[in-house]
Amino acid sequence: MFQNTSKKSDLDERLGRSQDAKKALLAKFKPKAHTPDPDFEARKGEREDELVRVRQARADAKEALRLAKIAEEEAALERLQLSEEDAVAAQRADRKARKAAAKTEARAKRELQQELRQQIRRVG
Repeated sequence: MFQNTSKKSDLDERLGRSQDAKKALLAKFKPKAHTPDPDFEARKGEREDELVRVRQARADAKEALRLAKIAEEEAALERLQLSEEDAVAAQRADRKARKAAAKTEARAKRELQQELRQQIRRVG
């Protein structure tokens, strides 16, 4: 009988230790008592300030991009207008050159006819 009691107490002891170990493991997963952070409000304000700065930087970048796009479109339009003006100016210069050539040709023709008439008068 003495041996039976010893075995029983060893078993009870092991079971107790096992239960204590399980309780210790479960205690790890229990939620801890929450203590509010004393700097929470200050950090919240810092985060809000950072958010405002980031939003402002993004808005400024977006506005700069929009203005750059507008400037580029205006420059392209101006180049187009200048190229159109250059084309018109080239057409005018070409037309003037043709008119001047036609005038010169007409004058030369008139002078030739006048010279022929004078020669006919001299001869005839």
